[in-house]
Amino acid sequence: MKSSIGDLAARFGLPTHVLRHWEQMGLLTPERSTAGHRLYGEADAARIVLIQLAKEAGLSLEQARRLLTDARDRQSRRDLYAAHAETLRRRIAAAEAALALVEHAAECDADDFTTCPHLAAKVAGRL
Repeated sequence: MKSSIGDLAARFGLPTHVLRHWEQMGLLTPERSTAGHRLYGEADAARIVLIQLAKEAGLSLEQARRLLTDARDRQSRRDLYAAHAETLRRRIAAAEAALALVEHAAECDADDFTTCPHLAAKVAGRL
């Protein structure tokens, strides 16, 4: 059974304009009724899940489009994933450093955290 844009958007908790935007980007290609209305099937719903998973992994919509439209180009896919994995590693390292700083600040015995030797070492390392 085919769904309308409103029904499919509601199913995934998305505004309808998001599905229209994804269609404009080439991420979705719904069928059209004789009246020109978009008709979505289960393959479209599965594609929405793939787009959402790509976004959750931190990929841009353009990267998701490249992956989904060039799905059979194994080398291109590997290159994109390898580059994105490196980006994620940098983000994770930055988040871990931020967490360590926040955890230290929460437990720091210094009356004024700006005088903390640990923080002073971080500041000196950036000067």
